Amino acid sequence: MKLSEQVRPISYLKAHAPEVVRSLAETRRPVVLTVHGEAKAVLQDVGQYEETQETLALLKVLALTNRQVDEGKVRPAGEAFPQIRRRLAER
Repeated sequence: MKLSEQVRPISYLKAHAPEVVRSLAETRRPVVLTVHGEAKAVLQDVGQYEETQETLALLKVLALTNRQVDEGKVRPAGEAFPQIRRRLAER
């Protein structure tokens, strides 16, 4: 996806808001808004935004997991799962 094809001045958004919102929903491509020729904001379909946030959250979990492995903060599954089961049973 080339963002350069989706660059619009803020005045375009003001004049064509319904069309821009409809396009966001149909194409799922973000629009870069400019003010005085400088990129200032990105307008994105809410569904696409939610997917992006979920992806970022998953990447954060993976990065944390990798860091814990690098730091040696791991246990064999044979030890970890019985402890988890005991904790759940206590609840």
